[in-house]
Amino acid sequence: MFYFTVVVLCFIIALVLTPLVKKLAFLIGATDQPNKRKIHQKIMPRLGGLAIIGSFIVGMVIFNPDGHYKWPMLIGALLIMAIGIIDDMYQVSARYKFFVQFIAAFIVVLNGVVMEFINLPFGYTLEFGYLSIPITVLWVVGITNAINLIDGLDGLAGGVSTIALLTISGLAIMLGDFFVATIAFMLVGATLGFLVFNFYPAKIFMGDTGALFLGYMIGVLSILGFKNATIFSLIVPIAILGVPIIDTLFAIVRRAAYKKPLYAPDKLHLHHCLLNLGFSHRQTVVLIYAMSALFSVAAILFSRSVMWGSTLLFFLVAILVELLIELTGLVGYNYRPLLNAIGRHYRK
Repeated sequence: MFYFTVVVLCFIIALVLTPLVKKLAFLIGATDQPNKRKIHQKIMPRLGGLAIIGSFIVGMVIFNPDGHYKWPMLIGALLIMAIGIIDDMYQVSARYKFFVQFIAAFIVVLNGVVMEFINLPFGYTLEFGYLSIPITVLWVVGITNAINLIDGLDGLAGGVSTIALLTISGLAIMLGDFFVATIAFMLVGATLGFLVFNFYPAKIFMGDTGALFLGYMIGVLSILGFKNATIFSLIVPIAILGVPIIDTLFAIVRRAAYKKPLYAPDKLHLHHCLLNLGFSHRQTVVLIYAMSALFSVAAILFSRSVMWGSTLLFFLVAILVELLIELTGLVGYNYRPLLNAIGRHYRK
């Protein structure tokens, strides 16, 4: 009953705040202009993430979940929020955004949020040792940007984030982690309230303010929830975030092959590929929701130690997503330069 109250209250607060944030976005010029790379056809207000963050902050004040990592996490989140707001208003360079993200990640890492090991099948444990800090920082920054990269369709990032947060909160309850479960449920309520206005056809975008904030919080919570668990500690959050992780990895490979900056935009993300295949905007979003849900089921199976079944499910879903990206990406796009680049690499 407590967690239900948390979700409902944060949902209502976000529901009230979002129209106010929409007016603020137009007032200060935090808008998204249509162009050939984007799907929308009219000027849209950004900054919607402020409603999610505002709801979350009110929830923190009311419910005040007590945890050792609360203040480092909140300080890092405020930094992420600040750079997101500035970017939604003035379009900040990617290098500055990465710089702030690394600082935010280091704040939580230096206060004990660290991946120290990964549990392997048959009782084996892989200790990260001195690599714990860089691995954790890269994880937090990577997930922060993974959620931002999939924020290309109405309701997509918010829905995928909600599915991930529901899975994290559910597993946290199983593990008896009140702090992580409460934080995750607050974010679920806040994001669902915002999705009322953000699902297709959207009336407002969450912008970098929301996408970076959700990515950062999910990255941190996914470590806190499973860092000391006697399950597959790293594999579970990887499974939960399978869709944005795979989409981000393909984006990195794609841009490296074409010798483009990692932050260079393109129209070959999973959602673009599905649109090219002929799915409607709404169908594409729902299909990616379904993929995220399958990855979450795999994560739950991992947590229940059903190793072979969950491993098989995880890789089947990963292969499905890869095939969709590879096959549908061929529609309307010339892959010959990429194939030639790969050929030159192996000839060397």
